[in-house]
Amino acid sequence: RLAQEIDGEILGDEFKGYIFRISGGNDKQGFTMKQGVLAAHRVRLLMKEGQSCYRARRSGERKRKSVRGCIVSHDISALALVIVKKGEQELEGLTDGVKPRRLGPKRANNIRKLFALSKDDDVRKYVVRREL
Repeated sequence: RLAQEIDGEILGDEFKGYIFRISGGNDKQGFTMKQGVLAAHRVRLLMKEGQSCYRARRSGERKRKSVRGCIVSHDISALALVIVKKGEQELEGLTDGVKPRRLGPKRANNIRKLFALSKDDDVRKYVVRREL
């Protein structure tokens, strides 16, 4: 199911010790999985503005769209996973490099919390500027 945590050893020996969370997926025809649809097959739902898997073109518009249920089955062709816990080995191109933070917090209290500053420290020296 979506949002369920799985052991990485199921996927292969190189993922031993890793824990993944299922965050999404597509079936063989490209229909996306939708959280809350407790089915392993495709269903047609009446979608409205603000729901996932649908973008309204006009105000108040509703449309019946096909989505895949949140239960993983043999029809799923692509599965999106998020690393929850890192394992013993490094995965090349995924966990071996460290990427610097591109965006930082804007509020002064959140900057203090991130860098463990006191109230007396100047927050302006620790603002994370984004690089274009």
